[in-house]
Amino acid sequence: MLDVGPSELLLIMIVAVIAIGPKELPGALRAVGRWVGQMRRMSAHFRTGLDAMIREAEMEELEKKWEAQNAKIMREHPADAPPEMEPTGAYPSPPPPPVPPPAAAEAQVVTVDNPEEHREMPVPGDKPEA
Repeated sequence: MLDVGPSELLLIMIVAVIAIGPKELPGALRAVGRWVGQMRRMSAHFRTGLDAMIREAEMEELEKKWEAQNAKIMREHPADAPPEMEPTGAYPSPPPPPVPPPAAAEAQVVTVDNPEEHREMPVPGDKPEA
């Protein structure tokens, strides 16, 4: 920004000694140092605020993008759809193995519920009487 070389710095010091005087020079340099420090703090504060605003804008942009992607995924894969209907490109899961009918349990329930009526019915798993 400001490119001050050694020869320019020497010229500034000579003019400062002549204009301000050697007695007042340390106080003047302290005042200039304070001003430069305040300017640096103000620029850092401004830069920090600007960076925060840029980050917030980027986050809002990303949140909109993520929301759009989420809505698209939710449309393509509804929660109540069966898994074999999902257009994922994967093979559907095999159907579960058939459950054998509970014949023995039904026969026992029938005989227990009404023993007199079904006493002569064979129960699966029992050996026939010979």
